[in-house]
Amino acid sequence: MASTTPTKAEVLWLFRSLLRTARQFCDYNVREYTKRRTIDAFRHNKSLSEPSHLSSVFSDGKAQLDLAKRQALVYKLYAPKMTSIMDLKPTI
Repeated sequence: MASTTPTKAEVLWLFRSLLRTARQFCDYNVREYTKRRTIDAFRHNKSLSEPSHLSSVFSDGKAQLDLAKRQALVYKLYAPKMTSIMDLKPTI
């Protein structure tokens, strides 16, 4: 896919997939970081017009999506028993 320019539908698919993957993280900070990084990257690259650069950035985005999916899975497998200190029951 690196040789062809991605269509608008493919770019939107990548954006939505990255945001969907971000929702899978248990940890609030990681989830919000992933969302913010996705939105910032797409805003930064929205003015690109050179086809070779567009394909390069799109393939990098797909690689980031694969990485985020793997990380979300690992975070689910090794999630802490307690997600917040507010879940602690006082022992008096």
